[in-house]
Amino acid sequence: MVRPERRTRGDIAAVVVIVVAVLVGAGVLWLHSDARATISETSPEPLPAPPKPATVPAALHEIWRAPSTATPVPVIAPPAVVTGTGNEVLGHDPLTGRVAWRYARDIPLCTIGTEWDRAVAVFRKSHNCSEVTSLRGPTGERGPQRNTDAEFGTRLLGDGTYLTATGTRSFESWRSDLVRTQQFGIPPQLKNPDNNIERPNCAYTSIAVGHDRASAVENCPGETGRITTIKTHPEDDEKPEEVFSVALGSRDASVVAVTDQRTAVVMRDTSQLLLFDDAGRTVSSYPVRLGPLTGRDNVRVESTAIGSRVYWHTGADTIALDPVTLAPLWTSPDTLGAGTSLADRLVIPVSGGMAVLDPATGVRERVIPVDRGGYSGPVRLNSVGPVVLEQRGDTLVALR
Repeated sequence: MVRPERRTRGDIAAVVVIVVAVLVGAGVLWLHSDARATISETSPEPLPAPPKPATVPAALHEIWRAPSTATPVPVIAPPAVVTGTGNEVLGHDPLTGRVAWRYARDIPLCTIGTEWDRAVAVFRKSHNCSEVTSLRGPTGERGPQRNTDAEFGTRLLGDGTYLTATGTRSFESWRSDLVRTQQFGIPPQLKNPDNNIERPNCAYTSIAVGHDRASAVENCPGETGRITTIKTHPEDDEKPEEVFSVALGSRDASVVAVTDQRTAVVMRDTSQLLLFDDAGRTVSSYPVRLGPLTGRDNVRVESTAIGSRVYWHTGADTIALDPVTLAPLWTSPDTLGAGTSLADRLVIPVSGGMAVLDPATGVRERVIPVDRGGYSGPVRLNSVGPVVLEQRGDTLVALR
């Protein structure tokens, strides 16, 4: 008969030491983990959708405001209005400004964008803007997350299907689960040396997206500017799929908008809007009035809004572009931004107020006074329900 082993005091002591070591190790891991460095306060009840306005009101007054250094334009993750400053993202009730949910990390924000009815926040680490988290608008619950190679100063641009992170050396697009669908250029940590090897030393100075495409103005050694349009979801995410790439003859250019038929580029040295077809041919040219360049972005993103048309703020005027051909339809002079839809009208920020326009004709019907307290810079608009949102520099202001 085999006698059972007897545990000595030494055996018990060894077990205790092992258990303590495991607990201490787990504690150290937890102390330095992302989980401990994350605050996620979700809303116990989903935010209700605000009522849709029947008409544009006779007056607009400020109902709340919040600092928001991480949103270059007003961000809406329906129905929440999303702001970001420092290291935290806040979801607000659009009607009251009440903070319904909060998400924070122990590292600073780079930027916040929106797509798929979610807010997408990008946080900064030592070498790049690498941590990406999506947050559901009604509750602030976390959705898909990813790590990325986005540069400092990145912007997130949505085209209705994909989200693109801008960059001067590379830019990439993601689908709704935040899986990358394309990467164009040379990222900081090169994994595939054949990626875009034809032009490895180019810098991207302007980017726009639309209709599952992204267009970039490239400044390459030995050239005077180039416009390149690619697919945001090629067959192989390691091999960019160009629609066309042609020389511009100028480095002083920005890409305005992209459709599945046209790419619009503004030539700032000649004040011309050029339209390119899918073969890279210039199909038309239009004179435009331009204002001074503003903003701190390392990659130029033109101020546009999408409604029944594409509305582009030139820095001086707002121009409505055909949603398919991008040909100019009408111009509203002396404006401060691209505008937003409210009820069945387009509202555009102007000095001292908000102009109300017929979106089909551009006829200015009236101007609603708005007190901006001495602020005279560019105004980026968005709207949710009856609330008009103004991004004035680093401050978000809600009007109703």
